[in-house]
Amino acid sequence: MATASATLRATAPGWRTVRNALIVGIFAAGAWAQSSGLLGDILYLWPDIRYLSRQHLLLVGISWGLAVGVGVPLGVLLTRPWMRRYSESVLQFVNIGQTIPTLAVLALAMSVLGIGFWPSIFALWLYSMLPIVRNTYQGILAVPAHLMEAAVGMGMTRRQILWRVELPNALFVIFAGLRTALAINVGTAPLAFLIGGGGLGELIFTGIALDRTTMMLAGAIPTALLAVILDFLIGQLQFWLVPKGVNPLRLNR
Repeated sequence: MATASATLRATAPGWRTVRNALIVGIFAAGAWAQSSGLLGDILYLWPDIRYLSRQHLLLVGISWGLAVGVGVPLGVLLTRPWMRRYSESVLQFVNIGQTIPTLAVLALAMSVLGIGFWPSIFALWLYSMLPIVRNTYQGILAVPAHLMEAAVGMGMTRRQILWRVELPNALFVIFAGLRTALAINVGTAPLAFLIGGGGLGELIFTGIALDRTTMMLAGAIPTALLAVILDFLIGQLQFWLVPKGVNPLRLNR
């Protein structure tokens, strides 16, 4: 813990420099967009951006929520002693969602479920599963052995050990998997347009088809902003929900 604390203190000045450079860059990009007329052209598409952003959020929210609802319990299940012998096989099976190209996953979903909203949800759900399952699995396995021995020595049941020792100590790693899955989900969701799922991909792919850079940016920029905002919100949950004693981000606070 002391080493991690020293590392955080050492990297803090570098982070402030990057943050200041990022702020200056954003203002410079905004000034350029305003002077070139690009900002006005993008704002002209604001009604479409707002409507498609809601569709995009719905796609991401449902598919990511389902991935969390299935992935975390599955990751916990794989750490149980009677499942250890099958855990790597199950993880490799879940890995299929990541190893197959995204377009192929969408094509598979379309061939099985047809086109539209729910096949898109299925494809995004499958694509988001691996980081959640693997981080949950690895996080619980990384709980120090002496904590487990102490819990057993205190007479805790298996359920009490899971809820009071394993999950609190693994929560920071589990949240890292949730954030990774969310970033992948937001960035992949534009492809759902190709099978009729809607979302900001409609502006991106229509802009490419019509060779209109403004329309393409009107879909790409909100997608990137959504990824940053959602990651920030989950990061705040990670900061405040993970117990202070096992949270590297709160060591000095």
